[in-house]
Amino acid sequence: MKLPNCENAVVEERKLSDYLLSETHPIGRAKARYFNHLGFSRNNIEELKSLLLEIANNSPVEEQIDTVYGKKYVVKGDMQVASDKKYFIVTVWVIEKNDTVPRFVTAYPLTG
Repeated sequence: MKLPNCENAVVEERKLSDYLLSETHPIGRAKARYFNHLGFSRNNIEELKSLLLEIANNSPVEEQIDTVYGKKYVVKGDMQVASDKKYFIVTVWVIEKNDTVPRFVTAYPLTG
């Protein structure tokens, strides 16, 4: 199954700059170290955003979780960065109740 309405998926720039790429965010800083290592920073947020949306549009949903806020979707995929090396990551998206638009929640390296 594909992420519902994947073509309308949204990745908010603030979510990337203030969380996923923030080395001072209490939860995001470990993820920031990983994505910084891959060459991502606040200077190339659009490239990261594009790669996350690519995963949302091209990879199958691995897990669907009902929450009080709506449905959460786990989508695993790979990102090809400038070095031409592929990195496998997990992305999480949510479609809130009374909405149809998937919104980016987080991403982290796929291990194991």
